[in-house]
Amino acid sequence: MSRVGKCIDNAPIESFFGHFKCESHELKKYKSYEDLVEDIDRYMRFYNKERYQQNLNNLAPIEYRYQVAA
Repeated sequence: MSRVGKCIDNAPIESFFGHFKCESHELKKYKSYEDLVEDIDRYMRFYNKERYQQNLNNLAPIEYRYQVAA
């Protein structure tokens, strides 16, 4: 990662922050930096564990893991 001239290295984080801005950040006004950091942490947990994703057959990642493991 982080190789010079390799723009695809940034794709996962750009995707995450694109979703964060559309689904969470732009809907709120933050009173402090700590509130923003807390909201990012909360959204990261949601994004990685609960958010339904098309590439996982419209399952949340945790549901997909249980289905694959069964």
